[in-house]
Amino acid sequence: MIFIGVFSQVMPLLLEGAVVTVQLLVIAGILSFVMSFIGGFARLSRFAPVRWLSGGIIEFFRGTSLLVQLFWLYYALPLLGISLPSGLVGIVGLTLNYGSYGSEIVRSSILAIPKGQTEAGIALNMTRAQRMRSIILPQAFRIMLPSFGNQMIELLKGTALVSLVTISDMTLNVMQMRNTVGHDTQILSLLLVAYFIIGYAVTLVFRWLERRFSAGRV
Repeated sequence: MIFIGVFSQVMPLLLEGAVVTVQLLVIAGILSFVMSFIGGFARLSRFAPVRWLSGGIIEFFRGTSLLVQLFWLYYALPLLGISLPSGLVGIVGLTLNYGSYGSEIVRSSILAIPKGQTEAGIALNMTRAQRMRSIILPQAFRIMLPSFGNQMIELLKGTALVSLVTISDMTLNVMQMRNTVGHDTQILSLLLVAYFIIGYAVTLVFRWLERRFSAGRV
């Protein structure tokens, strides 16, 4: 009976926070996916300055804590005269951090394609862009998918940190309820289950994508 009472009090705020969490996951996921390809291609550029600049940016965001990045964007950036809404801080922080990891997925997946594939494209008189679009990238994308699936799960878990910059996601809403309702075990168990449900849904989507892009392969 205690659990049912706690459930009825917590669920409305939990669902409200879940909407925010899913929005952050989708928006930051899409933007980090785009950044992954931009960063990955930049790391493979023929121009050394582009490689050095992209490498420095990527290593910086990979090598620093997401929590510190969020704090810097939310608390330190306004001191420089630039104030961002908390929601935008969350999206920017998640995008830069996970996009940097994703760029290494793109880079390593492209490099994993045998050089013979590139040589075959050259033999067919294809340009560099044509070889990338028609030969290299379709094969590399299949290699990327499992890693991108794992990264989306990590991004979902990373969204819990945005509660520390006052974004009303699931974690912040539930922790506020914990302070007023109590029953820590029941409330935090509901939070765990909520993250698991969203994470499992993401897993199913990427498994479907893997099957979709592997169709017809021997």
